[in-house]
Amino acid sequence: MNLNISHFRYVCSVLIILLLACKPSVGGPILSPINPEKPVSPEKPVIVDTNFIKGADISWVTEMESKGIKFYNKNSVQTECFALMKEIGMNAIRIRVWVNPTNKWNGIEDVIAKCVRAKNLGLKLLIDFHYSDNWADPGKQTKPAAWSSAAFPVLKDSLKNHTLFVLTQLKNAGIDPTWVQIGNETDDGILWPEGKASLNMQNFAQLISTGYDASKSIFPNAKVMVHVSNAYNNTLFRWIFDGLKNNGVKWDIIGMSLYPSYTTGGWQNTNNLCLQNMNDMVERYKTPVMMVEIGMPWDNATEANLFIQDLINKVKSVNGNNGLGVFYWEPESYNNWQGYSLGAFDNAGKPTIALDPFLK
Repeated sequence: MNLNISHFRYVCSVLIILLLACKPSVGGPILSPINPEKPVSPEKPVIVDTNFIKGADISWVTEMESKGIKFYNKNSVQTECFALMKEIGMNAIRIRVWVNPTNKWNGIEDVIAKCVRAKNLGLKLLIDFHYSDNWADPGKQTKPAAWSSAAFPVLKDSLKNHTLFVLTQLKNAGIDPTWVQIGNETDDGILWPEGKASLNMQNFAQLISTGYDASKSIFPNAKVMVHVSNAYNNTLFRWIFDGLKNNGVKWDIIGMSLYPSYTTGGWQNTNNLCLQNMNDMVERYKTPVMMVEIGMPWDNATEANLFIQDLINKVKSVNGNNGLGVFYWEPESYNNWQGYSLGAFDNAGKPTIALDPFLK
């Protein structure tokens, strides 16, 4: 085949360009040829942690609905509250139980109705026994009126029977709670004065054991929790759980509350102390921890967002993956509902950016 000179020069130029293009740059990687017999491994998929609990206590919801209060998503679309919780990233709901409330709220029928709504959306459930006709917290652990004059053995039986009754009713309704909480913020025991820990730790321990055994008899797989407030206070937690342990009490999870607005030193310091306490609880008692109540002022949503994101990160960092999750307390409350200002909705009934960390 005859080639003229110009054609020959053209072909040579093309070959030189191709050779230069294939030459690795100085200091760059030298690529090995692909072995056709060995398949190329795809990139590893991103693993999303679906086990970490992101929840809310929305026990007020039915009472709020009865007053005509409605809830809206961030696009101002009216949305049923349980569905809205799921939309903003929650995978669990906490529901409180009162013994004989003066109205129906938090009584057995109201509790079942709320639990059914959560179950129908595939949300896990934490049942929070207050063992009172009304609020039980660090400042008050008032016995139900029907139990007020009972001797201690009868008081234990009353707690047992109430626990069995409520959980049996839930079971009959097809509800299978993941967690059962024996007492609410039991910083100094329950059912005062007989069960006040500072007066009689042994009595308090017996009451917790009674609730534990009753819960396991109905739902053997449910994790039973003892709940104490002020998660930053390691001295308090050691006192309570040493007292229970020394009296032979069993529990599955240590529950905690954290409200930085009621502390000094800022939420960053509070969160740091909380992490230290969580790790100490895991090491000392060999049981996991869960943040079952948190809250910040609704009108400082940016700061609340930072607090929640930092706290979630810290709970996830607890040694041995023993930080199980975080619940916000009554985020759906707004317009100063019952005087409470630590919700996470604005006055138009929409979630604020405070709750955005639950979506991550």
